[in-house]
Amino acid sequence: MARKLQADEWLFAAVVALALFGVIMVYSASAVVAATENHSQYYYVQRQGMWTLVGLFAMWVGMRFDYGRLRNGKVAWGLLALTLLLLVAVFAFPPINGARRWIRLAGFSLQPSEISKLALAIFLARFLERRAGREGEFWATFVPAVFATAVLALLVVAEPDLGTSLMLAVVCTSMLFTAGARVKHMLLAAAPALVGVAGLLLFVPWRLKRVLVFLDPWADPQGSGYQVVQSLLAVGSGGVHGLGFTEGRQKMFFLPFAHSDFIFAVVSEELGLFGGLAVIALFGLFLWRGMRAALRAPDRFGMLLGIGIVTGIVAQALFNMSVVLSMLPTKGIPLPFISYGGSALVPTLFAVGVLLNISQQSGGGEGGTRLYGGKLIEPPPSPRRMEPLKGRLQRVGARG
Repeated sequence: MARKLQADEWLFAAVVALALFGVIMVYSASAVVAATENHSQYYYVQRQGMWTLVGLFAMWVGMRFDYGRLRNGKVAWGLLALTLLLLVAVFAFPPINGARRWIRLAGFSLQPSEISKLALAIFLARFLERRAGREGEFWATFVPAVFATAVLALLVVAEPDLGTSLMLAVVCTSMLFTAGARVKHMLLAAAPALVGVAGLLLFVPWRLKRVLVFLDPWADPQGSGYQVVQSLLAVGSGGVHGLGFTEGRQKMFFLPFAHSDFIFAVVSEELGLFGGLAVIALFGLFLWRGMRAALRAPDRFGMLLGIGIVTGIVAQALFNMSVVLSMLPTKGIPLPFISYGGSALVPTLFAVGVLLNISQQSGGGEGGTRLYGGKLIEPPPSPRRMEPLKGRLQRVGARG
């Protein structure tokens, strides 16, 4: 009799811990602002709690169905087409803070750029699986994959949202590299991409200003460098042990977007170095168990999809924390699971549900059965005898 399949408990625990921690920190970071703007200190945390429940339900849904159904061409192409349509539709709505990133209807808001990361990962996983044996071909495999990514990225850049477009590039690069694309092809595509990014940074005045602020935020601490300076003051004042939960000072109308893009600064101020390292450790646990689940997937589609999901989330987390610590120029990109906002949280938790589904169907040991295409099958060779990630990447690199 087949044993009951079970998802990766460590992966599940890390994600739930991050999501619940996010609710707690959103309250601490937003209570003062919420009381002033909305006459209730619980305004933002109530909404975050509601979206967390919705997101956890979406994660449960992602865990329940066979991820192999996402391989269906109608699903992959349909989701990609829907995402493109939504990315175009955002331009019909009025801008918010100078950007057209949201679709707002009847009090409900949707951010299509957050959906685009999962849509791209599903499309590329299916496409690259169908190109098995032809991974190194430039026109048949590499160009179509990069073209699909470029279309999504350009629409996101036009919103404007350079940060999310870079995350799309990270997802595509990681999946192509893992699939076996030639390194020289990737370097060939990287050259014009870097030129384009440099142009967007140097020839768009407000982006150039952010780069200059990044180089010397203290040159204008009360003007253009204000947000970066306040973030660094928050992190620095926390020290090793922190000021204590809810005791932070920079969130009191000093640090802009304290409960969203710069929530890691509040974590560092109130919980100190230990609190910041704990968050990083949870993302490290997510990276380890997520990659483990992806590499043990029973099929190529699951492996590529899992790697796309994991790299997209972890890269965004590193990007956000680097901005808070002034290691990268300021960019409005949320910290996964923790920053305020349902438009980012719900799609991310659903993607994690798919990842947990992959871990569930990949088995987890020497014996037992696995679920493949909706059917229980005999287990493949032990994971201990499977080629590790390092060896696989070395082999891929040798092909380039």
